Amino acid sequence: MKIMISVGEASGDLHGASVAAALKLLEPNIELFGMGGKAMRDAGVTVNYDIAGLGVIGFVEVVKNLGKLFALRDNLAALMDQERPDVLVIIDYPDFNLRLAKIAKAKGIPVVSYISPSAWAWRRGRAKDVAGLVDKLAAIFPFEAEVYREAGANVTFVGHPLVDIVKPSLAKEEAYRFFNVRPGQPVVLLMPGSREQEVSSLLPVMLEACQQVAGQVPDCRIFLPVASTISREMLQNMIDGYTMDVTLTTEHTYDLMGIADVAIASSGTATLETSLMGVPTVIIYKMAALTYLLGKLLVKIPNIGLPNIVAGRRIVPELLQGEANPGTIAAETLVLLTDHTVREKVLADLAEVKEKLGQTGAVHRVAEVILEVAQARR
Repeated sequence: MKIMISVGEASGDLHGASVAAALKLLEPNIELFGMGGKAMRDAGVTVNYDIAGLGVIGFVEVVKNLGKLFALRDNLAALMDQERPDVLVIIDYPDFNLRLAKIAKAKGIPVVSYISPSAWAWRRGRAKDVAGLVDKLAAIFPFEAEVYREAGANVTFVGHPLVDIVKPSLAKEEAYRFFNVRPGQPVVLLMPGSREQEVSSLLPVMLEACQQVAGQVPDCRIFLPVASTISREMLQNMIDGYTMDVTLTTEHTYDLMGIADVAIASSGTATLETSLMGVPTVIIYKMAALTYLLGKLLVKIPNIGLPNIVAGRRIVPELLQGEANPGTIAAETLVLLTDHTVREKVLADLAEVKEKLGQTGAVHRVAEVILEVAQARR
């Protein structure tokens, strides 16, 4: 049996790797291939096209990279002809992956969508488009399942995969020793995203903010986990312009979250990871002005941060565009670090988010859905 998987960024690579591991447990002789990164490769997937440096976001940015994206799409279409997979699994990266799904459908290859387009947040018409392109949709939120079911999609609610993935591997005392942190010492975690474009836009303001935080909390430690899609040299060159110490890390990220007091993170999957680990987070985001204006017209929900969306209210700060400036980021970070009352309220709200994300076993359920579709085709 052959399964083709397509992801476009670091978070999708992690999800793809988890699904690959679950598939191999259920079908040890399965062949897995497609587009991904290091995590999928380590999980036994043949990565025909590596996603390093691929991620682009927003209308303006996509237009600038159309040539590269069209060539990649054509190469993956040729790979389908060569390998004839039993099913194509598309994970996130919706604008690209839905075009790939259309190609697969034309070739008679069934499609499973996992981490599907956020039609519940904006462009609700996409739900009908997705329903017409995919054979099965594995929904990770209850409200997502409802929207797609109403649009006519064949939906299975599987729960959120991060509940399976996000957990420490070290005892807290071991984590303190591993990262050379003194218990009780304030720890700030920087998560500027998994795309070069995001990092270039967000990391400078994060670092400026941390310079101010370090001035108020001199003994704080600052850590930056390195995404597999981002060059360590690029990050170090940006950090070298600042006087405070920033430690780059590549392993035990969830253990690091387990000892972190606050995170400053790009809006996205990382903010759910910090929620599951109980880390109060300042969510920030910047994009091209035209992309932001278009988004304001299309997005129909009051919050963009996933923890706030899941909670149904604003529980952690969101700073967008001009609000994502060093002074405001530093002020919000210092409140979460030093105001005990605010901090306890946020921690209680994050526990509620964790409960709403469901029980363990989501990844196993996704693998079962994929095999069911593949076997039906056979």
